[in-house]
Amino acid sequence: MDSSLEGSRTEALNRRVILIAGPTASGKSALALDLAKKLNGVILNADSMQLYQDLRLVSARPSAEEEAEVPHRLYGILPASQAFSTGAWLRLVSTEIASAEEKGHVPILVGGTGLYFKALTEGFAEMPEIPEEIRRQARDLADRQGVEGLRQELTRLGDKTAAATLSDPQRLARALEVLMATGKSLAHWQKAHQAPPLLRPEVCCRIVLAPPRPWLHARIAQRAELMLAKAGQAEVRSLLEKDLSNKLPAMRAIGVAEIGAFLAGEADYSETLHRLTVATRQYAKRQETWFRNQMSDWQRVDPSVGINLENWQGIFFG
Repeated sequence: MDSSLEGSRTEALNRRVILIAGPTASGKSALALDLAKKLNGVILNADSMQLYQDLRLVSARPSAEEEAEVPHRLYGILPASQAFSTGAWLRLVSTEIASAEEKGHVPILVGGTGLYFKALTEGFAEMPEIPEEIRRQARDLADRQGVEGLRQELTRLGDKTAAATLSDPQRLARALEVLMATGKSLAHWQKAHQAPPLLRPEVCCRIVLAPPRPWLHARIAQRAELMLAKAGQAEVRSLLEKDLSNKLPAMRAIGVAEIGAFLAGEADYSETLHRLTVATRQYAKRQETWFRNQMSDWQRVDPSVGINLENWQGIFFG
């Protein structure tokens, strides 16, 4: 465990921080902006795709104009060529929270990456760095042989538990690369290296936006049209010209493959718009499932009926 991260967690136990999670297109960024204006806040990114410089439109990152209204941190800080871990995000956000408080600002963390919030408030097992060659081997096996191939290799190398209990190919590949790199299972690292949370839940205002499905789907349809507009096409074209591995997180962002196929003449506008809409809906559904199962004690707020910020002050300071 990084000593600076451990120290920052200890110092953070009595902090008051606003955390806003929710599915894509649920209005998280707009709410965070309104709150930041009212509470002298700093907005800190908790969305793994909005970390990337190349994905402002595709990831629905706040606009340059919005970023100029109040301080925004951890947006567009990474090149698309770089992978990024939850542990690395925790190290950055711990510094930003401390910096915000030193300047008298309220830290407002906002995003759709549930694992970031879970690690922040429940603790996180810092994993060892995995050599790129081993990471590539695990991902290649996943591409060639899928779930069953990964399970067979995990069993052969001695991690029968992961092989028997995991079903998601990304999680299986992660278990395999950790085992290959360290000789120890992912479960071993999670148990032996679990660190306390950076923020205790009881000192945070924890909100999950939970809009009605029709309201959210209408906003997702609007989002898809914006992604497929000329500026979105230009963004994806520029990214694809970098000729990066399609296994990188930025290249797996919703919109990259779909708009890429449109630019290549493999799909027309209507088909591409449909694909974007469906993919985003499916992603939002996965997010909602995560929030419901993993963050069940967070307060649910329906953004479709409007939010009274005067009441929010009472929630935060009460």
